[in-house]
Amino acid sequence: MSQFDVTVIGSGPGGYVAAIRAAQLGFKTAIIEKYPTLGGTCLNVGCIPSKALLDSSEHFEKAKHEFADYGIIINDPKVDLAKMIERKNGVVEQTTKGINFLMDKNKITVFEGLGSFESATQIKVTKNDGSSETIESKYTIIATGSKPSSLPFITLDKERVITSTEALNLKEIPKHLVVIGGGVIGLELGSVYLRLGSQVTVVEFMDKIIPGMDGSLSKELQKVLRKQGMKFELSTAVSAVERNGDSVKVTAKNKKGEEVTFDGDYVLVSVGRRPYTDGLGLEKAGVELDERGRVKVNDHLQTNVSNIYAIGDVIKGAMLAHKAEEEGTFVAETLAGQKPHINYNLIPGVVYTWPEVAGVGKTEEQLKAEGVAYKVGNFPMRALGRSRASGDTDGFVKILADEKTDEVLGFHMIGARAADLVAEGVTAMEFRASAEDISRMSHAHPTYAEAVKEAALDATEKRSIHM
Repeated sequence: MSQFDVTVIGSGPGGYVAAIRAAQLGFKTAIIEKYPTLGGTCLNVGCIPSKALLDSSEHFEKAKHEFADYGIIINDPKVDLAKMIERKNGVVEQTTKGINFLMDKNKITVFEGLGSFESATQIKVTKNDGSSETIESKYTIIATGSKPSSLPFITLDKERVITSTEALNLKEIPKHLVVIGGGVIGLELGSVYLRLGSQVTVVEFMDKIIPGMDGSLSKELQKVLRKQGMKFELSTAVSAVERNGDSVKVTAKNKKGEEVTFDGDYVLVSVGRRPYTDGLGLEKAGVELDERGRVKVNDHLQTNVSNIYAIGDVIKGAMLAHKAEEEGTFVAETLAGQKPHINYNLIPGVVYTWPEVAGVGKTEEQLKAEGVAYKVGNFPMRALGRSRASGDTDGFVKILADEKTDEVLGFHMIGARAADLVAEGVTAMEFRASAEDISRMSHAHPTYAEAVKEAALDATEKRSIHM
């Protein structure tokens, strides 16, 4: 029986990072993945392929509607969806091969098959051909991630009633895509097909989209997406989804209690994700789950079984790849006797629509609920020279700071490159910077980042220069 110091079950961003860090720290490490390619949901059917399609569709959108303003004349551009999908697949293949390289480089043993506990220290790997082998591991890290959720009355046929996985591989551009759920995934994939020519209707149970982010971002993103042509039905509860041939009817009740219907040729069910523990055999190891089916862990990400840890989407907290990565590193370093830390308040959230949306720290709604006295600094992207030069004038930067100490408590942005610029907010808050600290740092001109400095100036003494 093969023996390892650390075995990771699941090879997504949390799992493969945990394995690499454990190997770097001198542990004999193995990783188990049931699918033929490494990388988990994020690299195969999530973050990476969706961004590839978002970029492709954004190029088409600009070629069709904006290039003429730049003096670039392209007559009647066409969409080759098959080519877009092919390019996306190429990006995924290149990325997953990179993970294979990292496994080899770090001398990590890779097992392809379903990993399930036989006991707290023994894991059975069942391969696709039915054969199996059992390995022994001193420590095990559960990193099996999540799967798309649905609603109990919806039948996902994965042809016309689909999840995000199938939306990445459609053979045609929908005429009318009905998206159930106004969260990150639904809005991103809805944006892809909106740009390619689909009519897109978002049906959301809550009274706003991206409900977990700052309310001002929600309002601005809805305004911008509506301007782009996306339709929204908020405070609307879906009650039935029925397919009839190539058409699908969604029945719901609006905020007035009236029954409404939406007819489309595709319905994307995007109502969140659920932790994936199927087939793990947790009961044989004695690992406990919470009331939501998540693996229960303590502050050290340790389960109730002392040598078994869990990270990422399978435990509590935001289901984000970068959170899982931080947790993978955290566990490996904890096993090595180090004292790592994760500040969960400073895990940024991003929506990769265009403009992008990003936020970190406390939202204004949270500060109000907690009774914290705060001040707000705002700066609109339309007042920025770099934004006008690129034509990306939608959005703003919003900084929330403590009213007395000026410490930055929240950083929220919608605009070009917000996904990259949010790191400035994370860095500032990690070092407990004040709004004045940011305002006194030199920001290159002309850049989008100047909007951060201007918002900090506005938060400090309402002395923004360019507004």
